[in-house]
Amino acid sequence: MDRIFDSDLITRRRLRAFRAATTGADFLLAHHVADLSIRLASVERRFQCAVTLHALSAAPAAALAASGKVESVLRIEPDAAFLAGAPGLVSPVEALPLAPESVDLAISMLSLHETNDTPGLLAQIRKALRPDGLFLAALPGQDTLTELRAALLAAETELTGGASPRVAPFMDVRAAGGLLQRAGFALPVADTETLTIRYDTMFDLMRDLRAMGATSALADRSRKPASRQLFLRAAQIYAERYSDPDGRIRATFSTVWMSGWAPHQSQQKPLRPGSAKASLAEALEKLKPS
Repeated sequence: MDRIFDSDLITRRRLRAFRAATTGADFLLAHHVADLSIRLASVERRFQCAVTLHALSAAPAAALAASGKVESVLRIEPDAAFLAGAPGLVSPVEALPLAPESVDLAISMLSLHETNDTPGLLAQIRKALRPDGLFLAALPGQDTLTELRAALLAAETELTGGASPRVAPFMDVRAAGGLLQRAGFALPVADTETLTIRYDTMFDLMRDLRAMGATSALADRSRKPASRQLFLRAAQIYAERYSDPDGRIRATFSTVWMSGWAPHQSQQKPLRPGSAKASLAEALEKLKPS
């Protein structure tokens, strides 16, 4: 399988960001954790055993514990440093240390998009869920950082006549639903949410991305350091194309939320073709004025 992301580099950068603990750098995660609590509140059931998958933070597990719907929570992280001495397991992002049918709820927050075998990881999650277990995930959607991507592309093309990939590809909501079905989840649902965050300059946005550990870790990224001239020109283009009347620039953060259930006989199933007991034509006929 072709490698899209440098997994070791991702972990190193996330560790560096975790240890720096820049104030406010977790604003996206905090937003999604709040959304997770709202989504979980609408689920009419309790879960005996929940697991958070490589969240790089204790916040999602704390939200599950506070929900009143989970009896126990297990954290799995890519490095022991993220656990900060708390109980949990350590494993690579794409190799889950979970036995088949061992958990009732699995949560993935902002990590699924940087996997080289996303269908394979979803299959592992599906296998680890007990029948009627729930999977919930939040990951960046395809419109995330479209402004930054466009500005860097335009600047590099203008200066060098070509361009290197500098912003990772993100998930399309339709592809998300298809991946859930492919992995064997029942009742798959995928929806999107968009946040627009404003900054003084492109460099302030990039500072936030570094503080999150969210800079590009594409395997085929250019190893040649980008020039200062490139970033200065990109910042100019960004401001020209994506600024508000007050001069501040906009940055789009799109989120795809995915949910799916491990199949169980109690779940609602679609009717077999031809099993309808009423005719659509007859119903429409009855609606016609007499």
